[in-house]
Amino acid sequence: MEQSNEAIEAVEFTIRPKVDETQEFIEIANDFSNPLELVREAISNSFDAKANKIWISFQVIREYGESILQIIIKDNGRGMDIEGLQSFFDLGNSLRRGDNESIGEKGHGTKVYLNSKSIEVITRKGKEKHTARVIEPYKTLYDRQIPIVHVTKEIQDVSDYGTEVIIRGYNNNRRDKFTHEILKDYINWYTKFGSIELHFDKNELNNTKLYLKGLNASEYEELSFGHVFPLENHDVNKLFDEYTINAPEYYCKKIVKVGELKNFPEIKYEAVFYIEGNKVKQSYNNMLRRRGYTAPTGSYTVQERYGIWLCKDYIPIQRKNEWITYKGSEYTKFHAFLNCQDLRLTANRGSVENTPQEILNDIKQVVYDEMYSKIIESDDWRQLEWLEEEADGYRTTEKEKKDFDWRKDKINKSNIAFYEGHTLVQPERESGVFALTIQLTTINPVIFPFQILDYDTHAGIDVIVKGDHTTPIYQSKLFYVEFKNFLKNNFNHSFVNLHSIICWDTDIKHGDIIEDINREKRKMIILAPTQQGEYTKYFLDEPRNPHKIEVFVLKQYLKEKLNIEFRPRNSTEVHT
Repeated sequence: MEQSNEAIEAVEFTIRPKVDETQEFIEIANDFSNPLELVREAISNSFDAKANKIWISFQVIREYGESILQIIIKDNGRGMDIEGLQSFFDLGNSLRRGDNESIGEKGHGTKVYLNSKSIEVITRKGKEKHTARVIEPYKTLYDRQIPIVHVTKEIQDVSDYGTEVIIRGYNNNRRDKFTHEILKDYINWYTKFGSIELHFDKNELNNTKLYLKGLNASEYEELSFGHVFPLENHDVNKLFDEYTINAPEYYCKKIVKVGELKNFPEIKYEAVFYIEGNKVKQSYNNMLRRRGYTAPTGSYTVQERYGIWLCKDYIPIQRKNEWITYKGSEYTKFHAFLNCQDLRLTANRGSVENTPQEILNDIKQVVYDEMYSKIIESDDWRQLEWLEEEADGYRTTEKEKKDFDWRKDKINKSNIAFYEGHTLVQPERESGVFALTIQLTTINPVIFPFQILDYDTHAGIDVIVKGDHTTPIYQSKLFYVEFKNFLKNNFNHSFVNLHSIICWDTDIKHGDIIEDINREKRKMIILAPTQQGEYTKYFLDEPRNPHKIEVFVLKQYLKEKLNIEFRPRNSTEVHT
């Protein structure tokens, strides 16, 4: 029986996609994973409000016996009316969308404030004063509800402008990142207040001031606008004369370039590249970890912070050191930024990866071809390399001189002995044990029960021997002999093909177990001499293996067998 595919009835309808509002609020609030991003968003809002004074403070207050983190952000900007307040608390409702002069355009930034116990906004615009309060916004969102904002409006006699935001219980009161030093560093590197724009003759914001008080600060510190850069210092001859071996560490050169992208000529870029030695970086950045210096909490290394940064709104967004890392860590010489207003950022401003790949490829070409390649091929870079080579040469000479002085001092303090008209020097390391063994076997070829045939220093020091002095080599079984200055229980070689071990001393006791790299175990057997002319014998024994590995403890062996005793060299010693 045939089946019919003809429809009995057709109905056309539409589906209107919906947004889970509470989930979107939660996602955006959590998207800002670094709690310091609250500071970045607050500063951006103040700049968009045309403020030229900003106050930011962190403190811990007590409420009902509980320690609560309180953050206060205040500015003298234009303030907000009821429409501005609505936009402030809305998600994605930015009044600045399409405004090229503004930083905030997505309507996401201030949602980071929702991760708190309460938010209070006091804003003045003309004679209107609005106070908005939100209680337990984060808990409310997790109860699947949109937080309610309670607003009061007052009419004042005198016009005034500005906004104050008070946030309590932010980030579950976790506050380790809000020390004064960490906040100051973050503001300098990751906010509009640390902008790089002053290098491009954009001085409108130059007089803006920020007053900061971190948790461990007792008073506000006034900060000046703009990212902190060092003074240039690139006269290589003067640097070398003044600093000799440390001269490259004090080198500093600035390069500024503006232009347009090759395949997108309508897209402009502005770049400032500083080439800096480590001493220069340390002179203005107290957060850098280095030897002999106790850096503040939150410190970092040059490798973790420096290199090439892509910026939007003159704010560093993302490092792209992989664009120039072809030789190794040369990016650490760079304190460099490239700003492009056509970069498209992720919602939390943490990445430029929303930018079309074609644009990123063009920017990468600018960074590598127009900046990096020209820098490393320039006379300045060649002078820096020359400076480093000269410093390395000077450093090598200085090291050799210090090594020579150390060796002279060591000679005067060394212990010596005499044997058959020759001076023997007590060894202090494995190479010394090897040298002493070669010297002894040259003087007396039968001093050890083996004959040395070959030696190698590629990985440690060992020799190949045959077990007597009479059998031809081609008929002899060959073995290794290993050298140690001080023999310990963990033997970093194999017992396979091992004839003997020669060491200066050991603290291994009779019956102790020694393990090789193959985890083969042998027991130390120590046999005291029983008659005149014998010496204390040390063997590594394995009952299932007939070959016992003899250990020659030279300190004891030479004294008992040859009556050789070492004593300190005196100041009038003439023997070599």
